[in-house]
Amino acid sequence: MKVSGAEIVVESLKKEGVTHIFGYPGGVVLNLFDYLYDAKDIKLLLTRHEQGATHMADGYARSTGRVGVALVTSGPGATNTVTGIATAAMDSIPIVVLTGQVPTMLIGNDAFQEADIVGITRPCTKYNYLVKNIDDLADTIREAFHIASTGRPGPVLIDLPRDISSGMANFNWPEKVQIRSYNPTVEGNRKMIEKAVEEISKSKKPVIIAGGGVILSGASEELKELAEFTQVPVTTTLMGIGSFPSTHHLSLGMPGMHGTYYANMAIQNSDLIVAIGMRFDDRVTGKISAFAPNATIVHIDIDPTSIRKNVHVDVPIVGDCKNVLKTLNQIVKAGKQPQWTEIRKSWLKQLDDWKELRPLCYKYSDTVIKPQYVIEKLYEATGGDAIITTEVGQNQMWAAQFFKFDKPRTFLSSGGLGTMGYGFPAAIGAQVANPGKTVIDIAGDGSIQMNIQELATAVIYELPVKVAILNNRYLGMVRQWQELFFKERYSHSHLNTVPDFVKVAEAYSAVGLRAEKPSEVEPVIREALKTNKTVFMDFVIDWKEKVFPMVPAGAAIDQMMFDDEEVPKKETKKLKAIK
Repeated sequence: MKVSGAEIVVESLKKEGVTHIFGYPGGVVLNLFDYLYDAKDIKLLLTRHEQGATHMADGYARSTGRVGVALVTSGPGATNTVTGIATAAMDSIPIVVLTGQVPTMLIGNDAFQEADIVGITRPCTKYNYLVKNIDDLADTIREAFHIASTGRPGPVLIDLPRDISSGMANFNWPEKVQIRSYNPTVEGNRKMIEKAVEEISKSKKPVIIAGGGVILSGASEELKELAEFTQVPVTTTLMGIGSFPSTHHLSLGMPGMHGTYYANMAIQNSDLIVAIGMRFDDRVTGKISAFAPNATIVHIDIDPTSIRKNVHVDVPIVGDCKNVLKTLNQIVKAGKQPQWTEIRKSWLKQLDDWKELRPLCYKYSDTVIKPQYVIEKLYEATGGDAIITTEVGQNQMWAAQFFKFDKPRTFLSSGGLGTMGYGFPAAIGAQVANPGKTVIDIAGDGSIQMNIQELATAVIYELPVKVAILNNRYLGMVRQWQELFFKERYSHSHLNTVPDFVKVAEAYSAVGLRAEKPSEVEPVIREALKTNKTVFMDFVIDWKEKVFPMVPAGAAIDQMMFDDEEVPKKETKKLKAIK
């Protein structure tokens, strides 16, 4: 019995285990929306913008590991998803975006609301499809989910002409996927893994740099096992935050431009770097020619194109992080056991000295709210048991520095693309996927306005997302750079008119709260957390506050800038070299 293309699409999504779609209707997808009207196993959440829909699908995917799904119409509906797709692509997030398209006979004729979305998104998708034959529809959807979720994950787009979704065909679901040209390597080369074990065993000053790939592959336990057994300290990239417990004594925090002093010093003075599921982004490495000058580098990644792309690698291992680490741990434990604690004693003592010399800190004020204080109080109030999303800029860096993440998939942030407006819709997606969890978006007053319309989505679907707005009336990170490097010429970074965020929240039937002095911070947070509604918390913070440490563009990562007034007054210690 033949069924419509719309039915094939929806029933295929059910086969893939999809329970939620984020979308916005339009002319060429009305038959899909009509079929969803009676669908009982899939809930479509109506967003207020297609960019919001893709970020929601992204947040859903990051917080669960499952593929997020967005459905939009053709033309501007499709092009509005591009920023969300590029965001997911840069951070290797599995989403499938279904876009409507004009009928196949009109493609190329500049028909109403036609856009070549396949051509537009080719550079920022892992793969994309234009379905030209309805008999290929089920196979295409099956392949799309497989490609999005395997190997190095990423976004896949399926463009659906109206005559395909309204046509009739038999529904034949393929149980297996076989793509001859797509076979990711998931098991690492045994000889290379053995070489990595050899390097770890003879190293005196090793460092593990863990990236987002550890989280994507579900390898956090294997990473912890390796670090604890061999007593190797761990620094986590922005995308890797949560892959290793922040409160662990071997944790060095985040490296790079706004990383900790001790993480950057550890990397620069190491004799071995074990890079796991990270791609040596410029924000981590700083000046490439000066990066880890004396270190042998082991690089584990499922994407062979990421290895040796930015830095020289001595021991390349292509494979899934979880599989490689399992094998590596087995080999380490099966071999002759060095006295790991004794071997690492001097190195770990050196790291402790660096932690004591330059800890992450700020100067508290009892008259003006410091943003770091807000984040510390959010951590205390939640006990760290929350999913934190961020926007981009100062708010993002302060969240990464001062909130402690002990579990994977609890820190959701746009790393590679740096997308303002990401955090709020991502928080909505995460809340949909995790209805019993506390979800908080840490935002700036500039970035929250990028997708503020999604307040309607959160309120209508009764999602108790909390938004902590660090309101400094500036585009904070832009202002910081202008102050430090452009002689305080604040060209168009001052947001002269900032809306009353409390009234904005109330206008959408959400809850709005405000704190204007430090004594009001904790009461506002407590009130927000006990409220089972969407809440905007407007924290009016010190506009002059900057993010430190900071590595200037083009500098080596051990050439850090500090605000001396915010560093504890201690005698400079002579740090002993490790022999």
